[in-house]
Amino acid sequence: MSITIAWIILFVAGLLEICWAVGLKYSESFTKLIPTIFTLVTLMGSMYLLSRASLVLPIGTAYGVWVGIGAIGAAVYGIVFFNE
Repeated sequence: MSITIAWIILFVAGLLEICWAVGLKYSESFTKLIPTIFTLVTLMGSMYLLSRASLVLPIGTAYGVWVGIGAIGAAVYGIVFFNE
């Protein structure tokens, strides 16, 4: 895998991290079935893609970027859609 593909995969992993983080809110502590399934599927996808990207990218860099995308994205989503 090329480094460019690894960065693209990492970016998608970060987007999926936003999805599962926001999904936690909608799942209401895993009491709602569909949001819970969404959360778990996007969590698994995010972790899998992070692991794939880390085959090429240094783990410290990959993890830092992944967390950064997720944290910023979840915060912005919360501000815009939950008035947090």
